[in-house]
Amino acid sequence: MKKKIMIEMSATLIHHGHIRLIKKARKYGDVLIALTKDNQIKKHKGYNPELSYRFRKEILTEIIGVKKVIPSDWLINQKFLDKYKVDIIISGSDYKNRKFQTKSINFKRTKFISSKIIRKKAMKILKKKNEK
Repeated sequence: MKKKIMIEMSATLIHHGHIRLIKKARKYGDVLIALTKDNQIKKHKGYNPELSYRFRKEILTEIIGVKKVIPSDWLINQKFLDKYKVDIIISGSDYKNRKFQTKSINFKRTKFISSKIIRKKAMKILKKKNEK
């Protein structure tokens, strides 16, 4: 039986950094994605995501190797990992200081990409367009 590998993400704007993390996680077993719920993004980031949970889940579910997408709060805990019988949690390096009983692997973030960067770039383009 393959190991259950969990990745947590918000994926408000899905990009190649997300895909690369999923590809790395697939090498360890079946990938479960703990996807942050809309209300948690609003609470912790201060905005409603461009894509609702429903659409983010639909996209992520179709990615090769993703076995299941599970709604989650902003930060998951050991109780959440135990509930889904997770063998390994995989995160970006921005979460390297969190400690779980479950084995944890951290990968460096993909350079020069994040939903925040995409959002800023889009706003800059819109602002420029509106100035014309």
